Amino acid sequence: MNQLQVYEAPKNIPGRQDYQVKVRKPGEDWQMLFVYEVKVDMHEVRPASMAFFDFEGEADVEITCLYSRIDSVNISPGARGVDFTHDGRKISFKLNGPQKLSIEINGDRFRNLHLFANPLEVRPPRPDGAGVHLIQPGIHRSPDLLALLKSTEVQMNRQPQTLYFAPGTHYIEETVFAVPSGTVIYLAGGAAFVGSFVCEHVEDIVIRGRGVVYLADFHRFSAFRGVRIVYSRRVSIEGITVMDPPHYSVLIGQSADIDITNFKAFSTRGWSDGIDIMSSSCVEIRDVFMRNSDDCIAIYGSRWDFYGDSRNISVRDSVLWADVAHPLMIGTHGDHRRGGDTIENIVYETIDILEHHEPQENYWGALAINAGDRNLVRNVLYSDIRVERIEQGQLFDLRVVRNKDYNPEPGTGIENITFRNVRYDGGIAQPSRIYGYDEDRGVNGVEFINLQIHGEKVEEARTDLILVNAYARNVTFTIEEAL
Repeated sequence: MNQLQVYEAPKNIPGRQDYQVKVRKPGEDWQMLFVYEVKVDMHEVRPASMAFFDFEGEADVEITCLYSRIDSVNISPGARGVDFTHDGRKISFKLNGPQKLSIEINGDRFRNLHLFANPLEVRPPRPDGAGVHLIQPGIHRSPDLLALLKSTEVQMNRQPQTLYFAPGTHYIEETVFAVPSGTVIYLAGGAAFVGSFVCEHVEDIVIRGRGVVYLADFHRFSAFRGVRIVYSRRVSIEGITVMDPPHYSVLIGQSADIDITNFKAFSTRGWSDGIDIMSSSCVEIRDVFMRNSDDCIAIYGSRWDFYGDSRNISVRDSVLWADVAHPLMIGTHGDHRRGGDTIENIVYETIDILEHHEPQENYWGALAINAGDRNLVRNVLYSDIRVERIEQGQLFDLRVVRNKDYNPEPGTGIENITFRNVRYDGGIAQPSRIYGYDEDRGVNGVEFINLQIHGEKVEEARTDLILVNAYARNVTFTIEEAL
């Protein structure tokens, strides 16, 4: 059965007039989507477009380009195989399941349309449901919101409480809203939350919906994040979009049992990483789209006030676009004073990387492990990774390093790294690196299974593709026949 859900536009949040986007259930009337303006690319900040809807079954999509005649169209990720037609102004295609797509007209990757066809929400709260506090658009004070959750009636019910932010624009007077334990934050489709959520020393938090966290109006040095999760357990984020945060979209520090699903983020500031994980464990990230002007997803040991190892982290079924720095990064920061940290048991699986663009050689690598601060990085799997474009940089960068900007001491080592079915078919990139630091701080055990570059399966460390120094051992290449 075909189902379709579209959402209204929140007031005071910029739209973009480059595209008209319509969707429908096959054979029924078209419905118009609101097209948000999203900023991209720190090198030259400029506006792109973003629209979304929810559906199940099949949906028809029609996109009209309002700024140019259409001579060519690229829909990424290419692996999704979206079959489209265009007639000079309109692009038409059918979707048979949820997708996160970039529609690029005449080769322009910066004035593109990001289209998110979400799955339908599962059991969303009702505005009038038990334990649900309906919040209408306007300016809110954090103490007033917290008072709703602490009322006598609420305490007697002893059930999870939901703050339901209705469609429209919501402003937090204090900018930061500290979410108490046992709370559901629901941003309805068409809602915009102008502020930052903080989960600190709490547990059992859910932040979900189809609304947006809008931070474009805050100065870079305010350092607000979209969601800050620190010293906490059992926190989940689902369905929301973070737009142009001054700092990270999501910060996870010294926390455990974190789940992030169907999350989208755009950023353009310095150090506006997507999801950064520090001294945390049991983190699952699935079905996310990140277009960031710094690392899309980074995993570290100790940093700032967060201490300890990081382990048991997975990223699956996602689309990453790094206008600056690394799509995937591991290892830079750790506690060198206490012998470093261990970062281990990391899985990246079924990921499309649409861009890696980094002018600085020390930060190359679409798939990067840079072990510094006496860190040991081990047991990492990259499986079914497709890299479409490298504007500047290299496919992978495995190095035990002492980064002069961040590391008082080099890392301890990199061990047991597997690349299975990793593919790059873009333009010429810099040779990848596998470098140990010295005899005692090396790389040991890197296995490539079906590595493919420019349509060719790689069977050895050719110097035009991969550089290996004397401190990297047990680097192997295997070609498996397709079943």
